[in-house]
Amino acid sequence: MRIYRNGSRPAAKGPASYFTGNVRVESLFDQTEPGRVSAAQVTFEPGARTAWHTHPLGQHLVVLSGVGWTQCWGGPKKEIRAGDVVFCDCGQKHWHGATDSTAMSHIAVQEWQDGAPVEWLEHVSEADYLAPVEADDDAAGTE
Repeated sequence: MRIYRNGSRPAAKGPASYFTGNVRVESLFDQTEPGRVSAAQVTFEPGARTAWHTHPLGQHLVVLSGVGWTQCWGGPKKEIRAGDVVFCDCGQKHWHGATDSTAMSHIAVQEWQDGAPVEWLEHVSEADYLAPVEADDDAAGTE
């Protein structure tokens, strides 16, 4: 059994090559063989977000606080709020982050395949980031 004590793992600034704006990444646990899962708590200041990216085996996001936005390539931008859980399908190009006026924090859980849990792509354009949010019907399992 391993216990990772609160504060025992340093937080890091999200690198500009993968994020826009002020982002803090706190590793919760690393992938340990034979397992494939890792997780991090990621905090986005207003206006901050990931670049477009994919996960070979998908990703779960558990929104802890604040309000954010997420979007899958070719789809509408959606609002996410504290308590929401988001699943990004395997290989689906997407981004997520804070709104332009509200911070957001989530836990990101992903599986590793072939030595990596993510493939980073281009940054999200201002036009995509500031596009209107699609109205949400609050139906379970919406995409």
